[in-house]
Amino acid sequence: MTTLLNKRRAGVLLHITSLPGVGEQGDLGQDAYDFINFLCTAGITVWQTLPLGATHADGSPYQCLSAHAGNPELINIDGLIKSGWLPTSDQCKDCHRKEVKFYKSCLIVKAFYNFLERAKPQDKTDFENFCRDKAFWLDDFALFMALRNQFGQQCWNQWSEPLKQRDKYAIRAATLRLRSQIDIIKFEQYVFFRQWMALKTYANERGILLFGDIPIFVSYDSADVWANRDVFKLDAEGDMSVVAGVPPDYFSETGQRWGNPHYNWDILQQCEQFDILRIDHFRGLESAWEIPASEETAQVGQWVKAPGSALLKAITEQLGEISLVAEDLGIITPEVDALRDEFHLPGMKILQFAFGGDADNPYLPDNYEKNCVVYTGTHDNDTTLGWSEKLSEAEKSYIFDYLGNPAMSLNCALIQTALASVANLAIIPMQDILELNSEHRMNTPGTTVGNWKWRFQWHQLDSERAARLAYLIKLFNRT
Repeated sequence: MTTLLNKRRAGVLLHITSLPGVGEQGDLGQDAYDFINFLCTAGITVWQTLPLGATHADGSPYQCLSAHAGNPELINIDGLIKSGWLPTSDQCKDCHRKEVKFYKSCLIVKAFYNFLERAKPQDKTDFENFCRDKAFWLDDFALFMALRNQFGQQCWNQWSEPLKQRDKYAIRAATLRLRSQIDIIKFEQYVFFRQWMALKTYANERGILLFGDIPIFVSYDSADVWANRDVFKLDAEGDMSVVAGVPPDYFSETGQRWGNPHYNWDILQQCEQFDILRIDHFRGLESAWEIPASEETAQVGQWVKAPGSALLKAITEQLGEISLVAEDLGIITPEVDALRDEFHLPGMKILQFAFGGDADNPYLPDNYEKNCVVYTGTHDNDTTLGWSEKLSEAEKSYIFDYLGNPAMSLNCALIQTALASVANLAIIPMQDILELNSEHRMNTPGTTVGNWKWRFQWHQLDSERAARLAYLIKLFNRT
């Protein structure tokens, strides 16, 4: 247990894309700073987001084009204007297309050429330092994205054979041919991390810790797999023989076939972006569910051992004290518990899972220990209001009896239960704070349509609701 997680805290789960603002999704602009101000006023000291990586067309932050690169769609255009790199006269009408990625890409290109002409010497030096310090992933990523654009967004295994196989002469020629695009992509990443680190500094100065999420697997269609094929379980043609996922569980009757390649193990190198990190699908560090690539669902597969202890020891030796949280949901064995406890990592407790089974249910609050993180629900769950509306009257009666029959809605009762628990960290999804129904859930596991699009609006967070939340956080000593 690290010092950051060794005290009572309250947090909110809200991805950057779910912030209010103009455009199709939230970004790193003023609304993000206003959200930090709200957290500070309420006494909340942790803001948990989903992964910040560059996404594919489905928008899933758990299927990214790179394990390292940030999502340029989160860049705030006003920030470019304030930096002096994008005069307002450059925001011409032809940029205002509906798709946020095309609109922002057009303006970022304009900002890049203005940057070359007008940026302060210190800013140009910062950019050069960024490109040098991040070259271990940035060079491959920028070339990968430039090639991906050339091939009409096709997966790298559909590219011409020399580029697919990374023939050194083809790579050298492509790097020279696409130099301008590569430089723009690097600038895009520079802007993203500049804006993100500015937001993180603002949060930290106000006592707010940023809690990030690391997907344990990377996408097959990513710069990481294309540039490091020997690290993954691929055949001579670069195709997958097995893919990652989980067998049938609470979230899906047929399991979840994620389609990610399995490792010959190497991950976790970007801890500077966050104060706390969650390892998604932590049980995969002990054993991972391998599904034959020919199978359409995750029902057929096998558990294959992974070197979790050696990996976590290496991380600890290299990085020293680091605040990690284990996402230990799903099929958890004594071996997974032992790995988590060996490194004193807090696990996760979900209140929506607490009221089925018997008195030994690990999600019941009376079974908690301090070194854990309690949630009413996660981004993969229904909202607590939506979940409660699907319960039978008998189930509701049992839950209210357990909670002492409080004179409030089940949604509010579970928030209060989470905050009152012994868990050092209590995280409440923003949808539950706003008491929203199933229409507002972030993700439905096992589906690929209609996810990751939810946003809140400031008018939903009225002063009475905010004041009640601040009162509960103070009442239960989480300020």
